[in-house]
This record gives sequence, structure tokens and C-alpha cells, in this order.
Amino acid sequence: MPKSAPSPVPSQGPSPEATGTLARRGLMFIMSSPSGAGKTTISRMLLEHDPHICISVSVTTRPPRPGEVDGKDYHFVSQAEFDRMVGEEEFLEWAQVFGHCYGTPKAQVKAGLKEGLDYLFDIDWQGTQQLYQKLERDVVRVFLLPPSIDELRRRLTGRGTDSPEVIAGRMERARSEISHWDGYDYVVVNDDIRTCFEKVTKILEAERMRRARQTGLIGFVRELMRPDENS
Repeated sequence: MPKSAPSPVPSQGPSPEATGTLARRGLMFIMSSPSGAGKTTISRMLLEHDPHICISVSVTTRPPRPGEVDGKDYHFVSQAEFDRMVGEEEFLEWAQVFGHCYGTPKAQVKAGLKEGLDYLFDIDWQGTQQLYQKLERDVVRVFLLPPSIDELRRRLTGRGTDSPEVIAGRMERARSEISHWDGYDYVVVNDDIRTCFEKVTKILEAERMRRARQTGLIGFVRELMRPDENS
């Protein structure tokens, strides 16, 4: 399979005029959950609601599913190409999940953060840990929990796309993933999709306002404190 080039980094992040805020450094907004807990739905809603955050497009060795677009949903590459990228340290994080490899391109994310761009990550706890170890100050970690294990099983079964054996495997993996809940900054129970989305949105808004991320704040405050020449 031919190599997929990483998506180009925007020439600039959202301007202060566009966002209504001071210039700031971007952030890496991570959402993790066991399969069926709503991570994909909440991610989609966030991307539709907020024009100032974009999805981090991962590189994967998984074959495209019907309707998926190379460069939009994933960068689809061969195992040999993925191994080359690992060897040349082109990933911020990578992991093998259900027999396929997934990784986050390093160059595009680091450049985007500097320009004030926010990235949304839909990754598991292993990838979250790797990102946090490398770029701790830029990372915000959110974990979504199902309201109960029975509800999680119902959601997985209700999809109608997986065999009982696959569902059993997903349930086993879900329990393992849930055990890492305490490695996140925020934990939200998704018992209602709209309420969960509102909570996630509030977390994102608050994290954008952190003093350390507002790169234009020092100059702004100094200007406010400058003696009034007219007094």
C-alpha cells in the first residue's frame, strides 16, 4: 500500500479575534473509553460544534472500512511503512490494537500546537500515557465510562455488527481499559449523550483558559499596568 503523507499543518491557528481570547498555545484533548461507551459519538459532536478543534488523523495498518477516506479518517499504510516510521521516531505514540497498528504523527501535531491549534485524540490508555510522558503540559485527558457494565454489553450487542465471540472479547478488553480510569484528569459517566457532551465541552473551555496556555497574557497584562501618560 502506498505511503500516505501526513495532513498539512494550517499556516496559523485560530486568531484572538476569531476565538474571542488572547493568543494561546494549542492543546491535545484526549478522549478515551471502552468500546461502546460513546467516545466516537462525543468526538463527532465536538468536531461539529467547535470550529477551533480538529481531529488528529492517525496512521494505521488497518484496512479501510466502507466509506472511510484516506487522509481524512486515517492515513492507511502498509506494515512495512509503519515499521519504518516507528524506526525513524515519526510518532508521538503508537500501539497495536486488535492486530493492527495505530500511531500519531509527531511533526504535524507539534507544529499545530505552537500555532494555537487544538487537536482531538480518540485513543486508548496506552497512547494517552505515551503522549502525556512526552508532552505533559499540552495534554488534557478525559475518560468516558458507561453507566453500567450491562448497559455497555447492550450497546455493543445492539450494533448488530459483531459476533458473540467478538463482543465477548470487547467486553474483556473494556474491563481492562476501565481499570486505567485513574490515569486521566477528568472522568465522565456517559448515561445521557447530551449531558455527557455538555460536560466534555465545559472541560475543553476551561482548559483553554489555563494561564500557562495563554501565550499573549503577559504582554496584555503589562500593557494594562503601564503608567497612564495622560495622568
